[in-house]
Amino acid sequence: MLFRNLRIRLLCVFLGVALSLLYAHLSYAQYTTDWLANTYGLDASHVGNAARSMWVDPSGVIYTSSLWDEDAGGVGIYQNGATLGSMGAHNEFQGSAITGNDTDLFVALAFNSSLGGSGLVGRYNRSSQTRDLVIAVSADTTEEKADVITGITTAGDLLYVSDYPGNRVRVYTTDGAWQQDISVASPGAIAVDSSGNIWVAQKASGAIQEFNAAGTAVTTLSLASTARPASLYYDATNGELLVGDEGPDMNIKIFDISGTPTLLSTFGTLGGYLDTTTGTKGRVGDKRFTRVHGIGKDTAGNLYVLNNPWGGTWDLGRDGGTDIHAYDKTGALKWKLQGLNFEAVVAPDPATDGVYFYSGNNIYTGTAGGSFIANTIDPFTYPSDPRIDVTDPQRGEDFGQMAYVNGHRLLVANGQNPDIFYLYYFSDANGDIAIPVGSIPGTLFNTTARIRDGFCIDSKGDIWAGLDKTSAIWHYPLAGFDSTGKPTWGAGTSTPTPASIGTLTRIIYLVDSDTMILASGITGSTDWTAIGTRVEVYHGWQAGNTSTPNPVITLTGTNPKTIAAAGNYLFVGYVHTVPNIDAYNLTTGANTITFTNSNTSAVSVGNDVDSMYGIRAYLRSTGEYVVTKDNYNSTNVVVYHWTPSS
Repeated sequence: MLFRNLRIRLLCVFLGVALSLLYAHLSYAQYTTDWLANTYGLDASHVGNAARSMWVDPSGVIYTSSLWDEDAGGVGIYQNGATLGSMGAHNEFQGSAITGNDTDLFVALAFNSSLGGSGLVGRYNRSSQTRDLVIAVSADTTEEKADVITGITTAGDLLYVSDYPGNRVRVYTTDGAWQQDISVASPGAIAVDSSGNIWVAQKASGAIQEFNAAGTAVTTLSLASTARPASLYYDATNGELLVGDEGPDMNIKIFDISGTPTLLSTFGTLGGYLDTTTGTKGRVGDKRFTRVHGIGKDTAGNLYVLNNPWGGTWDLGRDGGTDIHAYDKTGALKWKLQGLNFEAVVAPDPATDGVYFYSGNNIYTGTAGGSFIANTIDPFTYPSDPRIDVTDPQRGEDFGQMAYVNGHRLLVANGQNPDIFYLYYFSDANGDIAIPVGSIPGTLFNTTARIRDGFCIDSKGDIWAGLDKTSAIWHYPLAGFDSTGKPTWGAGTSTPTPASIGTLTRIIYLVDSDTMILASGITGSTDWTAIGTRVEVYHGWQAGNTSTPNPVITLTGTNPKTIAAAGNYLFVGYVHTVPNIDAYNLTTGANTITFTNSNTSAVSVGNDVDSMYGIRAYLRSTGEYVVTKDNYNSTNVVVYHWTPSS
């Protein structure tokens, strides 16, 4: 009898475990984990963040420099379309200039008070990957946000460095012994030809100055007045100077410099991604360049181009992204390496039922890293676009929010912890370029009050905003579009913030169900960017229910930071704790499922969400929920696909 009872108990335990595992498997199988905006999804293999300069050694090993990479060294190393690792600390380098020779790398350093401030170049042994020399180049030692060293190259045992504020090119031995200074206004990229002549780009004036080895001016290579020579490379095999033009031509200009400089040819589509003769304005492509930040070749004749999207303000660690293209000797594309998202998130596009995704500056589609479709910034037509305005008070408007109304896309771009939101629209004539229309606060909405109590653009294009110190929820209805597609909004109306919510910090309004979702702040805290534990759901808000929430959701995770909603679910992300996303049912208030990572072999999901609007959610017509999450560790966007079981 004892043995029989034991067998029954063991059988019950076995069945219980089996059922638990089956239930867990079914729940787990309800969602998949994917990523966008980076060629590789794992921390260890991700393409590094915001590389702004590049050097290629003769064997085809690529070194790039970045001001900031959250989870890797600031010098990224690549070859044959793969990541080989990185060097240095994540915040060690300025990103503005890098070069090398057989044994060493020379890299512009970020501001470092312990080393002497700004204007420094570090020498790194390529084998040991350690710094063994620091050269103080510039007298400007206090600059923390702008580039001081703007160009660097080696030739033989000499090192050439552009000291931008010093208006000079400084020449050293590769061991750091100063040799001479060459006076040149606003120097940038540098190349040295086989005769020892020194070519120095002056980006703002569209010119390249040539000096002989003694530092005497030889000639001026003047490009068009609109040209912006941002990178130089001397091709010793062909005796050619390659010039990366960041101006409206958006291409590489190839000059014969064996005598009087002569333009031989160009590489890349004239007009780059803004060209309308070979594609849609804004669309990137194999040779539809944006900003050519670096050029290099290997001994096999392969060409490497560091070609980055526009985006980023004064925070150079959020500048555009890393986009490396490799071409064979015939000019055919061999491969691309892309790391295009740092502190940002993408919004599923309602116009495509969530197939396309919009960040504050780019468009993506696809799976397993996806495809980079377009850069939505036109810096020439809209030079004051806040997304590239270095005087903008926020660090960068890389986060996207979307609405699609009567055939019109509306984009909201905002920063990491914003109290200003910038609005954009699209038109047939401008293709994929997002056209600035205004901001809130701003004259467009007749308010100067910052948004500290929540923001939402709903599916009708209406704006909902918690204006600071008004104790009210403001509603600005979309009034319509003019013949060009430009939107206008009506005057704001206010509803008192419900007393039960306490301090209001987030607002979400769902049009289809007339549901308002309000999240509380933390009682007694001065951190207006944080979320407390109370979320109130008001069904029938516009029908008049502005005082009776049902349900009231109590968030159980630690340190909620960001929320999004679609269909019948509220999605919650956390900071300083876990990368998980919880899904709460808006009818019952129950926590239905937690997204962790169902694809650990291919994608990392980061360690948290360190931004107020760092997740987005969309319900596809198929019943599938698409939830996106910022992952600054791997310079990508995590994408969850979830179809509830009932």
